[in-house]
Amino acid sequence: MKNSKIIDIEDRIPKLKEQRKQKANRRFIMYISLFFVLVIFILYFQSPLSKIQTIHILGNIHVTDEAIINLSGIEKGASFWKIDPSAIVKKVNEHDEISQVEVIRKLPNQLQIVVREHSRVAYLIEGTSYYPILETGEILEKDKLENIPADAPLLINWKQSEELQEMAAQLRNVPDSILNRISEIHLTPEDSDPLHITLFMNDGQEVSATIRGFSEKIKNYPMIIDQLTEGQFGVIHLEVGTYFKAYKNEGEKNEGER
Repeated sequence: MKNSKIIDIEDRIPKLKEQRKQKANRRFIMYISLFFVLVIFILYFQSPLSKIQTIHILGNIHVTDEAIINLSGIEKGASFWKIDPSAIVKKVNEHDEISQVEVIRKLPNQLQIVVREHSRVAYLIEGTSYYPILETGEILEKDKLENIPADAPLLINWKQSEELQEMAAQLRNVPDSILNRISEIHLTPEDSDPLHITLFMNDGQEVSATIRGFSEKIKNYPMIIDQLTEGQFGVIHLEVGTYFKAYKNEGEKNEGER
């Protein structure tokens, strides 16, 4: 029995040595790997790879890339990891036309600034100039245009007022498919309705309505048009009730077309 135990221990010694050797090798490999990772980490932070090489601006339509980059305060060559995304968001959000901002890091050294602009729901006419009106009701006087814009209706006989704010809020909720059919919106107050408006549509029809509840009532416009005979023009009333009144003669029709 004693000889058997001695033989067993002698057999196990090489195995124990091999196990210790394997553990030592694993530790060595782990330490070497950590060393190289640390070296690569240090080299990365000291190399141009850790500096911002490209800044991509996404989601903007009217606000230029240059304007957004200037607002962000970020320049190419800045540290990729030292930028403060929340600070960038705050700075870019200061622009009147921007409603949302998101900053995304893209390894190894790209920065994305994704924005959402306030919609331009209309344009205010003053003389020969056109001023964009945002969904917030704000008039962008610094961004006046000399050419007639085609991406939103023209507002005529309006000024900065509560009526304009309310009209902008209504237009914000009008589907694009209908908004694109509106050519002009005139403020035409009446004794019985100070908020009365007159619309001239791109298809030659005229709409008589009021500001309050306009976004809901104008949604019926396509259905009303579908019920008219081809070549029939007149005034679609959307005030209290909804009805159509045809022009009496061709001259009246031409007066309504803009």
